[in-house]
Amino acid sequence: MAFDRRARGAAVEAAARAHLRAVGLADIARNAQYRRGELDLVMRDGDSVVFVEVRYRRNSAYGGGAASVDWRKRRKLVSAAQLFLATHPALAQKPCRFDVIEAEGEPPRLRWIKDAFRADE
Repeated sequence: MAFDRRARGAAVEAAARAHLRAVGLADIARNAQYRRGELDLVMRDGDSVVFVEVRYRRNSAYGGGAASVDWRKRRKLVSAAQLFLATHPALAQKPCRFDVIEAEGEPPRLRWIKDAFRADE
């Protein structure tokens, strides 16, 4: 069960990454882990650094993937992004944003939410 869940998560993240690359974003990092949280994808969109949270739901009965990125999760993502930027000083002065990719159903349908939230919210 746990392996299936982990494998599904990896497959959905790979699909999200492929989608973002197809529309012009470039890879910076994947699954960057820090004490305060993990960043699923870090990408470049033009001059901007984009921190992407990928959320999969089999169905939206309990809310979609974006709804699951509550204030606690946002706080963890912002902390992880700050630590990422501290270890990548060349990126620290670039504009940044937080996007969410919702994946729902079988096979997963992706919905990209650009600028889903801000660090100062």
